[in-house]
Amino acid sequence: MFVEIDKESFDFNQYRTVRERSIGRIFWRLKRYTSNFIEPRLHALGYTDFKMSYLMFLSNIEESGITNNELAKRACVTKQMMSKIVGLLETEGYIYTEKNPNDSRSSIIFLNERGKALFVNLKSCMQEAREKFDLIVGHERMEQVVDTMVELVNKLESEEQ
Repeated sequence: MFVEIDKESFDFNQYRTVRERSIGRIFWRLKRYTSNFIEPRLHALGYTDFKMSYLMFLSNIEESGITNNELAKRACVTKQMMSKIVGLLETEGYIYTEKNPNDSRSSIIFLNERGKALFVNLKSCMQEAREKFDLIVGHERMEQVVDTMVELVNKLESEEQ
């Protein structure tokens, strides 16, 4: 329902205060900063086709592989979208697929050597970002931030099931 207000009742100072502490906005800004920090470093290492958005797919692939349907579920995208992304990631050389021995209609998705090497390089780029964060707020406070976010997402995701 749309609420009408008069010009005098809207307080921009209060709006700015709320905006500054908005959880969604804070997460978005940190994600944007982290992506802008890490992606160019990976490009400089030869992953010129890599986009940080690929991580929500690649990071869910297990050593024993994963089906398209399970990967779509974990990445919160449709099966059709996942099929397109799998094709793209396979073309760009981060993954490979094999026929599912238990279901000939599906494939199992695996990280290939380039995909594994990406994660090795990504680890050092993420560590560099983390060191920057530690310099700003201190290592212990950053550990508390990470612990708190892990606890939140684990609890919230367990409630979804």
